[in-house]
Amino acid sequence: MAELSKMNELLVRNVEQLDEENSIKLAKEALDEGIDPIFLLDLMNEGMKRVGKLYDRQDYYIADLIMSGLIFRQVLELEEMTDFFHRTYDKKTGKIVIGTVKGDIHDIGKDIFKYMLEAYGFEVIDLGVDVSSEIFVKNVEKHNPDIVALSGVLTSTVDEMKEVVNSLMEAHLRDKVKIIIGANHLTQDAFKFIGADSFATDASVGAKACREWMKDGNGQGVEGNG
Repeated sequence: MAELSKMNELLVRNVEQLDEENSIKLAKEALDEGIDPIFLLDLMNEGMKRVGKLYDRQDYYIADLIMSGLIFRQVLELEEMTDFFHRTYDKKTGKIVIGTVKGDIHDIGKDIFKYMLEAYGFEVIDLGVDVSSEIFVKNVEKHNPDIVALSGVLTSTVDEMKEVVNSLMEAHLRDKVKIIIGANHLTQDAFKFIGADSFATDASVGAKACREWMKDGNGQGVEGNG
């Protein structure tokens, strides 16, 4: 057990240090040792959170965030991981429209969330970044999703997220979807102001909340530990 814990921490540290080769090597070794792929995702996510904190402290740059995202994606694409998720989620879990709201062009967090959703079997319609409320409404009308996911890194995105929710209400679409919002800066007060069904400051927590919605249809605000 001590050796497993040591391997887990080493994997998280290698992701944090953007060591692509050793991160993938350790992930493969952990899978060979029988690690739960869901737990492996959590370890990768912890490494990503550490990268995010280094970026917030200006010790890392945007290129480093992109690199960490590439490492995450490569681990998700390991044969053992894809086999597990295909076996576990062989039917589509649900459909999600996702995008970074207007005024924000950051996509790292959104993309990590998207990768996790796809691993869980969701069909994801990614609208990209700087997405207006009008575009969200049009795509909800077009795709009839189960969930709408709003992402934003900048604190100013709180008002934009509120605008999307209001626009869905005006289009009589609000009661047809669950809405989850995601950003490190979100608080319980911001969540209530926006009027979403759930919020997460952690991609892993958010993805699991979406999966639970599709199981039982009950949504509630969930805050990550990041």
